[in-house]
Amino acid sequence: MAATEHTHGGYRLYWVTWLWLLILTIFMLGFEVLRMPRFFMVLALIVFMLVKAAFIAGNFMHLRFERLNLIVTVAVGLLITGAVLFVLIYPDGLRVLQLSRTS
Repeated sequence: MAATEHTHGGYRLYWVTWLWLLILTIFMLGFEVLRMPRFFMVLALIVFMLVKAAFIAGNFMHLRFERLNLIVTVAVGLLITGAVLFVLIYPDGLRVLQLSRTS
């Protein structure tokens, strides 16, 4: 039983995680100031969002203590949910874009 218990570092871990999330958010906001091409900005924002999601899932949802199978299951579930939402929302987004260009 003692071998499977995990030590809890108190609130320090949460504050450090919060600080990293704040730093990443500031960097994400800074991309608007850089005026980089839209493709690179969107790609960088997606990467930073995935890193932030990994921090949140690992530290606040305590998934860093779990087995790899559970982590892969959660990640695949999120990716499938995102893909389904994209497929469902994309046609409406195109329609709104086309209507805004004709007005």
